[in-house]
Amino acid sequence: MRQDEIGINLETSLGYLLKETSSALRLAMESVLRPLGMTVTHYSCLELLAQRPGLSNSELARGTFVTRQSMNVLLKGLERHGYVTRPAEAPAGRILPTRLTPLGRQSLGKATVAVRSVETRMLAGMSEDETASALKTLRRMSHALQDGNEGA
Repeated sequence: MRQDEIGINLETSLGYLLKETSSALRLAMESVLRPLGMTVTHYSCLELLAQRPGLSNSELARGTFVTRQSMNVLLKGLERHGYVTRPAEAPAGRILPTRLTPLGRQSLGKATVAVRSVETRMLAGMSEDETASALKTLRRMSHALQDGNEGA
């Protein structure tokens, strides 16, 4: 039986390699974030808030690839521990804009150093041109898949 008759050849499947790389990246990030008391989602949430203060629960959930319910639980915990603040009442509509506190910024700074070390390790041995090419290729693949979902 030929390989194309039995399924995807995992040795040459770009999708499989992307998933494998994604899993390895997540494990490496979790291992450097765990000693800081963080998960990848926790870190991603703080990073998004640093770059885009005032995001809503839904926007943060989309940006960290979790459900709104999971993000709500995370935000309540982050708020309880003093990493973020949210108004008691929505300034307009139902959206509670979230912002980092000084403690959240300090925690994010430590986490960023840890995560940057993982990315540096991941890109070791790649030239600047190879890294730029990989970024460009991954963006194109992501956009192609997102554009393909517009009609679905």
